[in-house]
Amino acid sequence: MERQIRRAAVIGSGVMGASIAAHLANVGIPCLLLDIVPSQLTEEEKRKGLTLDSNEVRNRLAVNAIKKLKKNKPAPLYDEDLASLITPGNIEDDLERIKEVDWVVEVIVENLSIKKQLFERVEKVWEKGIIVSSNTSGISINAMVDGRSTEFKQHFLGTHFFNPPRYMKLLEIIPGDETLTEIVAVMRPFCENKLGKGVVIAKDTPNFIANRIGAYSMHVTLNEMLAKGYTIEEIDACTGPAIGRPKSATFRTLDIVGLDTFVHIANNMYEKVSDEAEKKVFKVPEILQQMVDKGWIGEKAEQGFYKKVKNEKGKKILSLNVQTMEYEPQKKIAGASLEAAKMAKGAKQKLRALFSSEDRYAELAWNTLKEVLLYSAEKVGEIADSIVEIDEAMKWGFNWELGPFETWDAIGLEKSVHRMEKEGSSVPQWVKDWIEAGNTSFYKRKEGTTYFVSNDAYKQLEPNPKVISLRTLKEQNKVIKANSGASLIDLEDGIACLEFHSPNNAIGADILMMIEESIKEVRSNYDGLVIANQGRNFCVGANLMMLLMEAQDEEWDEVEHIIRLFQNTMYHLKRFEKPVIAAPHRMTLGGGVEVCLPADRVVASAETYYGLVEAGVGLIPAGGGCKELISRLSLTVTNPEVDLQPYVNKIFETLGMAKVSTSALDAKKLGYLREQDTVVVHQDHLLFEAKQAALRLVQEDNATKPEEDIRVVGSEGKALMQLGAYQMKLAGYISDHDQLIANKLAHVLAGGDVPAGTRVSEQYMLDLEREAFLSLCGEPKTRQRMQYMLSKGKPLRN
Repeated sequence: MERQIRRAAVIGSGVMGASIAAHLANVGIPCLLLDIVPSQLTEEEKRKGLTLDSNEVRNRLAVNAIKKLKKNKPAPLYDEDLASLITPGNIEDDLERIKEVDWVVEVIVENLSIKKQLFERVEKVWEKGIIVSSNTSGISINAMVDGRSTEFKQHFLGTHFFNPPRYMKLLEIIPGDETLTEIVAVMRPFCENKLGKGVVIAKDTPNFIANRIGAYSMHVTLNEMLAKGYTIEEIDACTGPAIGRPKSATFRTLDIVGLDTFVHIANNMYEKVSDEAEKKVFKVPEILQQMVDKGWIGEKAEQGFYKKVKNEKGKKILSLNVQTMEYEPQKKIAGASLEAAKMAKGAKQKLRALFSSEDRYAELAWNTLKEVLLYSAEKVGEIADSIVEIDEAMKWGFNWELGPFETWDAIGLEKSVHRMEKEGSSVPQWVKDWIEAGNTSFYKRKEGTTYFVSNDAYKQLEPNPKVISLRTLKEQNKVIKANSGASLIDLEDGIACLEFHSPNNAIGADILMMIEESIKEVRSNYDGLVIANQGRNFCVGANLMMLLMEAQDEEWDEVEHIIRLFQNTMYHLKRFEKPVIAAPHRMTLGGGVEVCLPADRVVASAETYYGLVEAGVGLIPAGGGCKELISRLSLTVTNPEVDLQPYVNKIFETLGMAKVSTSALDAKKLGYLREQDTVVVHQDHLLFEAKQAALRLVQEDNATKPEEDIRVVGSEGKALMQLGAYQMKLAGYISDHDQLIANKLAHVLAGGDVPAGTRVSEQYMLDLEREAFLSLCGEPKTRQRMQYMLSKGKPLRN
C-alpha cells in the first residue's frame, strides 16, 4: 500500500489518548487531539467572560491534556517543546479534519455502544485510504464496526498500546475479520520502525494476548494466596525476580495498574469466556471487590495492597493483612528456595535454583507458574497464531524476562509435564504429542538461528535485518578479542563492535585496555569501530569502588595512574583516523558519557539518560568530559569577538548540578549531544543504525584528525562562575563542600588562571581536570559521598 503515515489524529484526550498523541509527537508526527465539547463553564471561564460557544471552552479538554503532558511523570514527551506538534480540537467542530490525516486512533471510554456511535460519525467524514484503529484493551474489534461499510471495515483494526505509551514496548495489532492484509502491512513496520514498538499480531478475542495471560496469572496467584493462607509479602517474594518477573511482582503491579482497572478487565473476561473452569478463575475475589468499594485501589489512592505512611524517619511502606484487612509493617521473607534463586544469575538459572528446593515458597511458585504455562498452551491458536507472539507479548507488555514457553523450556519441558500430570493437571494434547515425537523443548538454537514449535514441527524464526544480536554473533564465533571487561566483535562489512560486559558495564582497566587493543585491531583489519552493548544500561561510569579503595588507602600515584590512563585512552579514541560511532542506551553516566564524547558520531537510543554526574559523588569529570565540552564550544563559536561566557556558564550549571537527560533529545538540549548525532526510537535497532552510520562515514575522507587549540574564558570567567556558586551557598542552596567542588569545576572549565581568550591545548585542559580530580579525592567529604553512593545508590548531600 502506497499511503504512508505522516499525520495522525487521536480521538480522546484522557491520560492514554494524550500520551499516544505525545508519543506520535516524539517521533515527529503532527497530531490532532480531539475530545468532546464541555457542557458547563468552569469558574475561571466565567470570570473571563467566556461562553460555551467560545473556542477556548470548546477545546478545553484537549488543551488541558496537552498542558498536563508537560508536567506528567514519567514524562510522556521526550522534550516538552514537542507538544507544539499536537493541535487541540473537538469532535463537534473538527471531526472533518480527519481527512487531513493518514491514521485516526480512537482512545475513548471502554464502552462498546459509545465506540460504535463514534465510528458511525467518523465514517461520515472518512475518506478511503485513511487507516482507523481503536486502542481498546479488550473490546471486540469486529463488534465495534458492526454496521459500518465494508470499505471502512477493511481499513479498521485494533492498535492496543500499553501504558505508558512512550516507555512500554508492546503494541498489539488486532486485525478484524475484514481488515485488508495491506493495512496490517503498513501498520506493523510503521509501529516498529517509527514508533519503536515491539509488535505482535493478536486475534480478536477477549483482552487479546498480554492482558489475557497476565490477568489469568494474577487471578491464579490471588486464588492460591486465599486458598493456602500466604501473605502479600510471601506472594511478591515468589512472583518477582525469583521467577524472572519485575520487582513489582504481583501486588505492587496491581497497585500500579489500579485495582479498579484490574476488576474491569476481570469482569470483561468473566462475561466473555464460555468455559466454566476458565470463568471460575476470572471471578473477582470478594477481597478485591471490597478493596475497590473502600476506594483502596492502589497507588492513585495512595493505598491498595500496600500503603505508604509517614513516620519520624520519613516514609514507611505497610502491607495489607488480608485476614484482618489491617495494614501492618512488612515482614522479611526468607527461605532456602528464595535464597538459591537470589544467588543465581539470569532468569533461567533463578528458576532452576528456585525449584531445586521443596519448601513452601518453591511450592507456591510452582503452583502459580504451572497454571499459567498450561493456560498459555491451551490458548495457542485461539489468541495468537504461535507461541512466539505469546512469549513476546508477555515480555514486552508485562516485562517478564522469559515468556511462558521460554519459561517452560528453562525448567525442563519433559520433567515439568511429568510432574504436572502426576499432580492431576490436564496438559494440552499438542504439548504431549510434541514430547512423544522426541522433542525436549519448544525452542532450539542452532548456529545462531532460533527455531520454535509450529504445527508439530520446528519452524525457523525469521530474523529482523534491523536487529543485530551480539549474543548470536558470539555464538557464531565472531569474537575478535576479549578480556574480562569487554569484547571486540566482528559486525561484518568491515565494522567491529566493542562491547562492555563488566559488572554494570563500569569502566575499569580491563575495558580501557580493550579500547586500546580495539584501536590497533581496527586500524589494521577493519574500516570502522562501533562502541555498543546490549546490557541493561550502556555504562554507569567508572569503577567507583576501585577508585574509593585507592583513595581510602591514599594511593595517590595509583589514582593518578587510573585517571591518566582513562584520559590517554579517550584521547587516542578521539584521534583515531577511522570512524568511531558510540551507541549509548538507557543509563549512560560519568565515564560512560566520556567514552561517547570522543566518537565521530553518537547514535543514541531515544531512551538514553545521559549525564556527567561526577559532582554527585564529590568529584568532577576527569576522563576528558570537561575538556571535550569546552573544546566543542571553542570549535563552534569561532568568532573571537563572541563572548563565550554565557555558553560556559551553561556547561558549568549542567556539570555542577550533575544534570542527567530525560531522553536523547533532552541530551541535545543540555549540550551533551551534537546536532549531527542521531536518535533511534527502537532500541533493538540501535546497533544496526550505528553500523550504518559507521559505513556512511567510511565513504567520507577519514584523514588524521588534527588537534586544535581551545579558546577559554580564563580567570575572569572563572571568577564569575565562582561568584555564582558563592551566591548559591549564601542562599542555602548548596553546602560548603558543594561550593568547593563548584570552585574546582570553574577552574577547569575556565582554563585555569590565564587571560580571557587564551588558546590552550587539549593536554593542558586534561592536566587541569586530573589535578582537580585528585585534590577532591583527598577530601573526606568526597570519600563519604562515594561510599554513600556505593551503599545506598543515591547521592549524599554533605
